[in-house]
Amino acid sequence: MSNNETLKGTSLWKDAWKRLLKNKLAVFGLVVIVLMVIAVTIGPAIIRMTTGYTADYVPTDIGEGELVASFPPSMAHPMGTDELGRDMLARVLQGGRISLMVGIISTLVSLIVGVSWGAIAGYMGGRVDNIMMRIVDIIYAIPYILVVIVLLSVFGGPNTPEWIQWLSSKFGGAGNQGLNQIFLLFFALGLVSWLTMARVVRGQILSLKNQEFVLAAKATGVSTPAIIFRHLVPNALGPVIVYATLTVPSVMLTEAFLSFLGIGVQAPYASWGSLASDGIQNIAVFPWQLIFPGVTMALTLFSLNFLGDGLRDALDPQTRKF
Repeated sequence: MSNNETLKGTSLWKDAWKRLLKNKLAVFGLVVIVLMVIAVTIGPAIIRMTTGYTADYVPTDIGEGELVASFPPSMAHPMGTDELGRDMLARVLQGGRISLMVGIISTLVSLIVGVSWGAIAGYMGGRVDNIMMRIVDIIYAIPYILVVIVLLSVFGGPNTPEWIQWLSSKFGGAGNQGLNQIFLLFFALGLVSWLTMARVVRGQILSLKNQEFVLAAKATGVSTPAIIFRHLVPNALGPVIVYATLTVPSVMLTEAFLSFLGIGVQAPYASWGSLASDGIQNIAVFPWQLIFPGVTMALTLFSLNFLGDGLRDALDPQTRKF
């Protein structure tokens, strides 16, 4: 080795990124997710500007109260239209915003609650750990989908909590029941999706809390909250990131199921699940109303699962197959 050559250091994250890039399915999933996020973010605005549609994506040459039929896919409407003449491509992209927001925000809620709960239980140990994890076991015993349905049924409509109404008023104006339902859906799904996250984090904290860097922090007088959230939690981020990636498609699938039943996202808003619910009613006559939302959602869920599996393999220090 010449004197001009230098040794470049590496790290867990650099090695994990290299292994991830060698996983073709994970890279495919990452590319699809990035493209999907870009499409649902700017796609509806581009369609509205280039086609002259109104905010409801109805062609401006259709008069008020005029009956229109659902048209099959064409050059003007690549995914066809629905029975009201609304462009399905624009509707699918708009619905993708809601579906991805539900998945991401509900996962963030579960991360905040689950990581905090599991980290505190794992570090404190003893009776505190026993009580906290028994609470998790009790909640686990209740089918979580029933809990979500009960929360949406009890707190939906006029019974929506004031803080949710205040939050939705900041985005869509006061009295917006559709937006209230979306924020309630965020809260309900996040409230029941943190249980496994808490167990994952607890297991990681139990394996880390007796390490030398924790003992050194204790010896220097670092407070308990600082040890938990500044020293232990950052060192447990690998499994947390992996599980969070796998939680997003699970939450999105649950939201689609609830919207399919008619208790999820409400009009005038739409998600992939509610679009599929509308499409199933006309599947014999207008199959494209179900096919395109369903295929788009399936592709996104597959991509998220591919990415999650790839991250799990890349961040596993025992993995050497890449």
